[in-house]
Amino acid sequence: MLAAPLRCARRHIFLTGIAAMATVGTPGPPSVPRHTNRLINEKSPYLLQHAHNPVDWYPWGQEAFDKAKRENKLIFLSVGYSTCHWCHVMEEESFKSKEIGEIMNEHFVCIKVDREERPDVDKVYMTFVQATSGGGGWPMSVWLTPDLKPFAGGTYFPPEDGVHRVGFRTVLLRIAEQWKENKDALLESSQRILEALRHTSEIRVQGQESPPPAKEVMGTCFQQLSRSYDEEYGGFSKSPKFPTPVNLNFLFTYWALHQTTPEGARALQMALHTLKMMAHGGIHDHIGQGFHRYSTDQHWHVPHFEKMLYDQGQLAAMYSKAFQISGDEFFADVVRDILLYVSRDLSDQAGGFYSAEDADSYPTSTSREKREGAFCVWTAKELRALLPDPVEGATEGTTLGDIFMHHYGVEEAGNVDPMKDPHQELKGKNVLIARCSPELTAARFGLEPGRLSALLQECQHRLSSARAQRPRPHLDTKMLAAWNGLMISGFAQAGATLAEQGYVSRAAQAAAFLRTHLFDPDSGRLLRSCYRGKHNSVEQSAVPIQGFLEDYVFVIQALFDLYEASLEQSWLEWALHLQHMQDKLFWDPKGFAYFSTEASDPSLLLRLKDDQDGAEPTPNSVAVTNLLRAACYSGHMEWVEKAGKILAAFSQRLQKIPITLPEMARATAVFHHTLKQVVICGDPQGEDTKEMLHCVRSVFSPNQVLMVADGDSAGFLYRQLPFLASLERKDGKATAYVCSNFTCSLPVTSVQELRGMLSP
Repeated sequence: MLAAPLRCARRHIFLTGIAAMATVGTPGPPSVPRHTNRLINEKSPYLLQHAHNPVDWYPWGQEAFDKAKRENKLIFLSVGYSTCHWCHVMEEESFKSKEIGEIMNEHFVCIKVDREERPDVDKVYMTFVQATSGGGGWPMSVWLTPDLKPFAGGTYFPPEDGVHRVGFRTVLLRIAEQWKENKDALLESSQRILEALRHTSEIRVQGQESPPPAKEVMGTCFQQLSRSYDEEYGGFSKSPKFPTPVNLNFLFTYWALHQTTPEGARALQMALHTLKMMAHGGIHDHIGQGFHRYSTDQHWHVPHFEKMLYDQGQLAAMYSKAFQISGDEFFADVVRDILLYVSRDLSDQAGGFYSAEDADSYPTSTSREKREGAFCVWTAKELRALLPDPVEGATEGTTLGDIFMHHYGVEEAGNVDPMKDPHQELKGKNVLIARCSPELTAARFGLEPGRLSALLQECQHRLSSARAQRPRPHLDTKMLAAWNGLMISGFAQAGATLAEQGYVSRAAQAAAFLRTHLFDPDSGRLLRSCYRGKHNSVEQSAVPIQGFLEDYVFVIQALFDLYEASLEQSWLEWALHLQHMQDKLFWDPKGFAYFSTEASDPSLLLRLKDDQDGAEPTPNSVAVTNLLRAACYSGHMEWVEKAGKILAAFSQRLQKIPITLPEMARATAVFHHTLKQVVICGDPQGEDTKEMLHCVRSVFSPNQVLMVADGDSAGFLYRQLPFLASLERKDGKATAYVCSNFTCSLPVTSVQELRGMLSP
């Protein structure tokens, strides 16, 4: 049984039992808060949301640890993030309660952690919660001994006991009593739990294990994905249904390596159909652009409405690849849609990207309760009032509203299945979903398809203006190195594939932001996070959080993508520097592969290696391809050896259940096929060079790197790769070479010849 993707918790997990939950909204315009705790001094938007709770919250740090030891108190650890719906619910019900706050303050040292800011802390204790309860999610609630060892935990707790549930108040009092009466037993239990977690979470190479064979790993992963595939609606589960870009990336690579086989054709069909159904679905914001987090149903219809930066970045890359492979402008339009949303709503004026938009918002400016999806949904009455115009040339009596409502599945009583709306937040509302093809809608109203497109755009423009009058959801203005890396890759790949220089420039602006605000030139290390401050300044924590493995991996990947899109060698130079630093900070020389965290933090009980691709690929999965690319750009073949050692460390998992690591399964094929170095000798500004670059960028090939040898023998690439000096232009024209292990083909000057050499 595979673990479900983690998400904002919709169930209470504590030892046993599932709690029913009631919806609790957030009050309207807030009154002057009665309490202020020390979280007011933090930068994280999530911690600041809790700065006026009556709970005496501490951030994760030595001050809290010392207090727990000094007063011999247990620690209550609460982990969440600012756009988590059920985190908001638990705060309203419990953390804003003066009575529950008094219990927490009397018996516990209470610590609040933003999981996006401190994924290291989150991962250690989520590993415990999943191991002991069989599930996980956020908010995560864990009780620790004063030396930080966990012994009890869960996710969301309702405040009071119910028929089949234990309330948070009761849990707090029972645990406090256990600590008072059975302290030694709790300490012994916590030590046993920690030792078991250390044993079960260890990932290391077994004996003389070598990288697993690509054919076996790829074949098994394809079969496992094929069996879980939803033939009608796309995707790889019934519900909830997640975008899972890692699955799509695997399928594109599988197709590229098996283009002439039925299996290859099916892999491509699975990926393209999934992407089309997602774009038609309610998970896609048809008015405000971008994609919501996941669908609560099988049909991609009713989403969980939060929008995450990491989804936008990865999906921009996947839709770019879909366009590159298929040539279908539909996919290019979706890329533009995503990047418009990110440029408009998730961009800091200094160049960085914000983390997320919340699912919850006030329906109107006078509302006193927030509701999930309020910013995005519509009643039929609203739409008729906004779109009353008769449409000339259409079937008699047709209005703009008639056409729009038909196309997007709007119903008078609302189109949300009550089973997907247990708290009736969406009763009478419509989540827009493209129910018909443009051709069918046009035929239904006697219109030409081109005319229909213009009419739908007019409708969308009006609805966008109307929606702009609604209270916006909370925006998490934290900027994370890792997620910015994923978004830079999205812009860079889109810019290269769609030949849109503006996207490449936006990627470069964001990379420059990272180098200015999330990189310490003195130590040569990345930082994890920075924040939008007053007057739109960029602020840093008093004690900056050092970058984690995922920050290095996703930024390095982004810099390689940006080099291939911009041909600016400084990005390549920085990527190779960061790869050396990643090796120094995170490599496990005994068990192989990279740890997620450094060894220097004594507050972390476990150094873990993630072993499952989720909403984002696990860092070791991406690191394999990064290492292979780094070797191609530098000539350092020890990086190829390191890539093989990562695959060897994960060999058993890759051979038995590669569906849990589709990005690493994909990297296995790249490792065994050897990356091609596509070298173009020519002036980057010359038309003949641009034609060859366009040719390379128009072909999907998962096992190649691109570089331009411009004749500058003092340049960075020439210093790294001496063999480039032997490659010359032929007859004064831009000339391409396809090299493998630094041995190159005969030169070609024809775009047609080059295209023939680019197949995987």
